[in-house]
This record gives sequence, C-alpha cells and structure tokens, in this order.
Amino acid sequence: MLYPEIEPTHSGWLERPDGHEIYWEELGNPDGIAVVFLHGGPGAGVSANSRRFFDPQKYRIILHDQRGAGKSRPFGSLENNTTDHLIGDIEALRQARGIDKWLVFGGSWGSTLAIAYGQAHPDRVLGFVLRGIFLCRDLEIDWFMDGMDRIFVEAGKRFLAAVGFDRNPGSAALLDRYGDVFAGKDGDVAAIAAARAWSGFEATCCTLLPDDGLVENFESDGIALALARLEHHYFVNKGFFAPDQLLANMNRICHLPAVIVQGRHDIVCPPISAFDLYAKWPGAELEIVEDAGHAASEPGIVRELVRATDSFNGTGFTRK
Repeated sequence: MLYPEIEPTHSGWLERPDGHEIYWEELGNPDGIAVVFLHGGPGAGVSANSRRFFDPQKYRIILHDQRGAGKSRPFGSLENNTTDHLIGDIEALRQARGIDKWLVFGGSWGSTLAIAYGQAHPDRVLGFVLRGIFLCRDLEIDWFMDGMDRIFVEAGKRFLAAVGFDRNPGSAALLDRYGDVFAGKDGDVAAIAAARAWSGFEATCCTLLPDDGLVENFESDGIALALARLEHHYFVNKGFFAPDQLLANMNRICHLPAVIVQGRHDIVCPPISAFDLYAKWPGAELEIVEDAGHAASEPGIVRELVRATDSFNGTGFTRK
C-alpha cells in the first residue's frame, strides 16, 4: 500500500545558530504540493519508509531528523532541545527550501509537533494528516510510565528491571530513576542498557500483533540512545507546554482541514486523545482503524494514511 521505494533528490544539513545541524532530504515532484513529514519519538528519526506515504508525482516531499535524532548533529543532544527549538527548525527549513505553505504530516510525537507548529504558524499550513495522537498531557505521560506495563506485562517487567525495580513505583519515581541512569550515575553501560529497555518496551507496545523486527530496530544504537533520552527529556519537561496547551489553542488551526488516523488498540497513545482533539476540530475527519495499534507500519494505518494523502487536493481532502 505504500508507494515504491524512492531516494532523495536533494539532502543536506541545515545549520542553526545554536550549533545544531538538522539533516533534511527532499524528493518527489519539485512543482508538486509541498508536504513535511514529522517523525515520532522524539528521537526516532526518519526512515526510508517515511518517504513512501506520498505519491511522488503529486508531492514535493520534505523530511528531516529532529534535533538529536537520526543524522542530525550532535546525536542525542539535549542542549537547546525544546519544542520551541523544533518548531523553529521546521520553519527555518520551510524558508530555506523556498516553500510558501505545506501539508503537515505527523504521527505520535510527530502529531504533537505538527499541532504545535501549526498553532505557531497557521498561515504556513495547508492542512494536516495526523496519526496516533499524543497531546503530551500528564495523563498520557503517566500512562506510558505506569500503565502500558499492565497490558504488556513481560516487556514492562524488563522496562522496570533495567533501572532496578521489580514493581512499578509510579510515574514520577520511575522518571526520576531513569533520569539518574541516563545521567550516568550508574555508569555508561547501565545507561545504554536502560535506553534499549525503554525503546524496546515502547516498540513492543506499538503493534497489535508482535513485530520482532520493529523491536530490534528500536533497540539498535541508531535509535535507542536518542529515543529514550529525548523522550525522557520531553516527558520530564511535559513537552515544554503549559497544561492542556494544545487543546486550548485549537482556535488557531481548527479552520484548517485535517485527517486523524487512530488505531483502536493503540496502547502507546490511547484513542481518548484522538477523540479529545477531534472534539475541538469540527472540520476534521477521524478514522478509527479497528485492527491496529500504534505503529505507522500496520496495514490498516498505512491504508488510511495513504488514502488521506491521495485525497488531498491542495486546499482540502476530497474523500470517496
């Protein structure tokens, strides 16, 4: 259901004033509808499949690795890494590529960032395609830290054991303990093991049916170290948002078209957040995929995401 594999026609690093270098790539039709892909995590980075949700004859496709992730430099850096910095990077990339407005596509943390970017720059957005909604509220962070392990019990035990717990001490205490380990108080080996446990736990919880390849990918050096440390950093700082900020500011973007794709069995980002967002967005369309969890790789999620991008005509979604 994805479009065929495709290589970038242009790529490079966008130098930012604070020392970060943001890796970006462009592909598809240079005269097509511009779309920006915002990856999850934070810290997950883009992959070859990230390019394949869009018809390359129709779209001018822009992807980038967010600060600290993927090929962006310095890898795993928490310094000058906040949501406002990420929004600034997206806007700087838009200007650098000479794009007036674009469709914004994001899943999981990418949905969070897409909404935040849109609220900061609504005049630069054509519309949204969002998946696995995460609004960075306390209830969502607490569920990740002290909730998912009640469903995925075996992976949850490994998640806890990596930082010395045999039972969940609660969200705040678990975040504190992971913070100590990631800071190196137990040594670098323990920090790396904890990062792999965190990332592997998340990957295990991502799919309705087991996907060993996804877990192995998340536990690799290229993803685990950045994903775990950056997610922890953003969780501790509550996404650098005020309470309920994204829902409170929906008046800034609710006039724009959107398709929200949500797996019914999403354990990482439970559907309640998608419904809460949809309630604030009268013009949006909500597609519940009954046979899917959280991952963008699940067939039903892929189907609806591609259907959404195929139906966008530059001003809205023409659904059949």
